[in-house]
Amino acid sequence: MGAMRARRLPGRHRRAEGQQATYREVIAIKEFRALWYGQGLSLLGDQLAQVALAVLVYDRTGSALATAAVYALTYLPSIVGGPLLAGLADRFARRGVMLTCDLLRAALVAVMAVPGMPFWALCALVFLVVLLSAPFSAARAALLPEVLEGDMYVIGSALQNMTNQAVQMLGFAAGGAVIATMGPYRALALDAATFLGSALILVTGVHRRPAAHNDGAKPSMWTMTRAGARLVFGSKKLRTIVLFAWLCGFYILPEGLAVPYAATLHTGALPVPVITGLLMAAMPTGTVVGAFLFSRFVSPPHRLRLMGWMAMLSCAPLIVTALRPPLAVVLAAWVLSGVGGAYQLAANAAFVQNVPAERRGQAFGLVQSGLMAVQGVGILVGGFAAERLGPEPVVALAGVAGLISAAVLAVVWTESPGEARVPS
Repeated sequence: MGAMRARRLPGRHRRAEGQQATYREVIAIKEFRALWYGQGLSLLGDQLAQVALAVLVYDRTGSALATAAVYALTYLPSIVGGPLLAGLADRFARRGVMLTCDLLRAALVAVMAVPGMPFWALCALVFLVVLLSAPFSAARAALLPEVLEGDMYVIGSALQNMTNQAVQMLGFAAGGAVIATMGPYRALALDAATFLGSALILVTGVHRRPAAHNDGAKPSMWTMTRAGARLVFGSKKLRTIVLFAWLCGFYILPEGLAVPYAATLHTGALPVPVITGLLMAAMPTGTVVGAFLFSRFVSPPHRLRLMGWMAMLSCAPLIVTALRPPLAVVLAAWVLSGVGGAYQLAANAAFVQNVPAERRGQAFGLVQSGLMAVQGVGILVGGFAAERLGPEPVVALAGVAGLISAAVLAVVWTESPGEARVPS
């Protein structure tokens, strides 16, 4: 990897090892701004579309099951097709992959916005739109280390993470009001426009780069998927980093139980929908705060050393729900859990450092598919258990299981050679 990193690429920004970057320096880089703005724009449109689609399906079918089934489709494509399609980000030029995905998604969502679209067609279009997000996300994740290096990459990742959380909160909060004003079909049309806007930003702001596999060899996607799996899971260090990332299945579970949990906290002072909104916003709020503090005030050499402790913090506060505390205590615990989730920045940086640049797309795609799987399965299992035990003990059990898992991973990480290596 040393020789590969010595090659200067367009728009690539280097810093001395261990030197801490600032937000101002990162934002000043044109290519990063393009990736940042494009992601934020399309994500905001997606949040509006998600609410619009739920309203549209429920209005058309009157079925809560059908509405939930369409929502479940947002997990399935990434789990099923993500590992295969993510390899496109290594097989072809990454900017080209992102542009193609943006344009195709704009066209598909525009078709969804046609009034009278049959329910089966809506489901098929949703599946395809989400399926295309796999190669797009893999290409963007693999391209970011080509734009930012060392601590600048960590700061850039923190900015994107905070923006994503803020956009999600804004999109869900404002989505209902926007859809009530313009209707679900126009909201879907607006989502299509955000994909076009993202493509325009990428064309004007991101440099062209050759494909990662630019030696003329074009291995099949299945071959690349198997090679990516061997790379990610064949190394003890990478395996540990990936398992750290997948711990989110434990601390994301409470968000899937927000509605029944809100019902248990309802005392008449606040309606259930308001409590639900507060609960769902708690962890993203903590994540924004944690990402800012962790990236701004913790030096690069210390982030990896703190990763295990932060991972335990992401799960430990959830255990307090076993005592059935009042709303204020639950919100504080969930915010603190979100703060602990900032360890993902260190895990992401360590992952990038240990994966060759020409294989990052496939590797990121595999990890992302796993993330979707553990979140979907965690929420499904949590919902099943909450039907029988109630939401409070289920959230507490998730906290206990996550804390034990994080502690084991922390010990394994400490024993791994070079665990405190800082991305350069």
